[in-house]
Amino acid sequence: MTLLERLNATDRFAKTNGIQLTEIREGYAKAEMTVEERHLNGGNVCQGGAIFTLADLAIAAVMNSHGLLTLGIENQVTYVSSALLGDHLIAEAVETVNHKKIPFAQVTIKKATGKTVASCTALAYRKQAPMEYDALM
Repeated sequence: MTLLERLNATDRFAKTNGIQLTEIREGYAKAEMTVEERHLNGGNVCQGGAIFTLADLAIAAVMNSHGLLTLGIENQVTYVSSALLGDHLIAEAVETVNHKKIPFAQVTIKKATGKTVASCTALAYRKQAPMEYDALM
């Protein structure tokens, strides 16, 4: 099983919310979702938690792309524009520091039109235990 297949199957929260990984390379990952009714908040825009969950799945993939179990320890997200019903969102995560214990990544969440919706930074803890998969994709 590939890392992409494993995370898409076992991250039940992301899966339940229509979020999926579409690309993983070492140090890079992309996740996507389309804003549906279930993602809307009381202001009729996409709930920040849905946007963060999209980013978080990309973070999980990028941090685990080196074959070692890596778990998030701190994230910061900044929302710069709203996402509306029907918008297709794409989160691209890039690992900017591949530290043996404390890697760091940056994520940009954009609409399919290219307009930025949010930016996120992520810090993780890399355990010295294998994250088992056959290939990234």
